[in-house]
Amino acid sequence: MCNSMRLRMTDHRERMFEALLGATGEKTKSKAIDQAVNHYCLCAGENAAHPNGTYEKLMERAIEQGSVTPEEIAEVLGTEELPVDYERKWQVGCR
Repeated sequence: MCNSMRLRMTDHRERMFEALLGATGEKTKSKAIDQAVNHYCLCAGENAAHPNGTYEKLMERAIEQGSVTPEEIAEVLGTEELPVDYERKWQVGCR
């Protein structure tokens, strides 16, 4: 059975869908929406799929440790839908 959903498209909503397609690399709005929903539910938590969200985990780590490093932030916030990597690089006198 195929269910469909209709959305009233405004100029803003159309621009946001186009941005979402570009950000996710998906070719269809439905796949891009799937990625966005999965990522949001994982980050926000407090839902059946993800009781503890990544933002909550990050805040708890900061409280426990007193601070977190960029590497730790990337580790906690990175997801399959939106990988987060941190690379520290220094350059002095290079052009």
